[in-house]
Amino acid sequence: MREGVVALSATGQRLHTWRAGEQGPRVLLLHGFPEAGFIWQPVMQRLQGQARLLAPTQRGYAPSSCPEGDAAYKPRALVADLVALIEQEGAPVDLVVAHDWGGALAWNLAAQRPDLLRRLLIVNATHPVPFLRALREDPAQQAASAYMNTLCAPGAAERLAADDFQALWPFFEHFGPGSAQWLDTPLRERYRALWGASLDSMLAWYRMSPLRPPLTPQDPVMTLQLPDEAVTVRVPTRVLWGEADRALPPSLLGGLEAFVPDLTVERVPGASHWIVHEQPERVAQAIIDALP
Repeated sequence: MREGVVALSATGQRLHTWRAGEQGPRVLLLHGFPEAGFIWQPVMQRLQGQARLLAPTQRGYAPSSCPEGDAAYKPRALVADLVALIEQEGAPVDLVVAHDWGGALAWNLAAQRPDLLRRLLIVNATHPVPFLRALREDPAQQAASAYMNTLCAPGAAERLAADDFQALWPFFEHFGPGSAQWLDTPLRERYRALWGASLDSMLAWYRMSPLRPPLTPQDPVMTLQLPDEAVTVRVPTRVLWGEADRALPPSLLGGLEAFVPDLTVERVPGASHWIVHEQPERVAQAIIDALP
């Protein structure tokens, strides 16, 4: 496992990276909240003899660049980092693997720049159209996603950081069926370092997103328009979904084929939102299955 930094000439950001593998297809792995590129290490260790793997820690997540001002975390800017990274490393990559917020960006990337990736593997990350529909119409999803508004509230970073991040650790249990047995002491220390250095900029991703439960009928999510051509993904796509995810339930897979014509869905009973930690061998096998 090789640690490094990539300076993106197109966006001016510096992304901390983890790499593994010397030959084979090129795979880009994208993390979500409240994590970093290191979450992919158990998966990468299983695949380093079969692929060239790159896991960046994204903008706003230390030790990568954490620019000031919420505008730096608009979805367009975050996707621009991915475009710059792939182009700088050599486009196209053979596979983009993406979880949670990383998946939100990857859906966008695949729809807008299909020339940059040959295939896509999504891990518990909803496509924007089913998510938008559920946020507007489904009380159960509105309740499941209510935490998003909590994360956007003034002073959220300070409240989450209080008492050794007492309010943040439960995220790993709330979004799954029970205790997060994978969350050992060394991993907790990595999270503490990450959150202590960059929690507010991590939360800026939420503050800049219009996709969160409406608090009033006038909220932007109620009038947001997503043209089909902007959200249709035409690269071959696999979705790996832990069915015990309490934040993003399997109901969000409904209607997905309308926007992803070449789609394969694999449901994993008993696995939660944190399937990357719970079943790294299953995720590694899904990557092998997704490669040409």
